[in-house]
Amino acid sequence: MEEEISFYGHKNILSLHRKSLEITRDSDLTLNGDCIIGVSANKACHQLDEAFKKKLLKDESKIKIEIVVDELVFCLECSGNKNLVVSHKNDIVIRKSRFIDSRTLAISSNKSAFDVPRTMITLLRQAEKKALLRLKIE
Repeated sequence: MEEEISFYGHKNILSLHRKSLEITRDSDLTLNGDCIIGVSANKACHQLDEAFKKKLLKDESKIKIEIVVDELVFCLECSGNKNLVVSHKNDIVIRKSRFIDSRTLAISSNKSAFDVPRTMITLLRQAEKKALLRLKIE
C-alpha cells in the first residue's frame, strides 16, 4: 500500500535535526524549523487514506519512505505502532525515537533530516522546487 505527498522547497530549509524529519502544509518556515525539509505539502497526517493509517497502527508494520527531488532519491525505513494517532491537520513527522503525538507518522526511523544529502537540501532551498514523499507500507 502506498501514499504519495507532494511538497515544495523553501529558502530557510536547514535539515539539521538529528532525531526527526518533517514536512508541513504551512507555506512559510523560520530558521527554527531545522527538522523540516518541505513546506506547502498537499497532505498532512489526517488526510492520509484510512486504509493506509489502519496498516500504520500495527506494531509489526514497516514503512519505506522515499524523498524524491528531481532525479535524486533519499530512502529511509521506519516502523508503525498501535499507539500512533496520525491526526495532525498540518504536519507529518518521522522520528528516530519512539515518541508519539498527533504529528507522528512513524517511529524508529533509521535516518533523520540531518542525513538527507546536502545536494538534495540545496535543491530544496529553492522555493519553487517541487518534491515527493513516497510512503510504502509492508
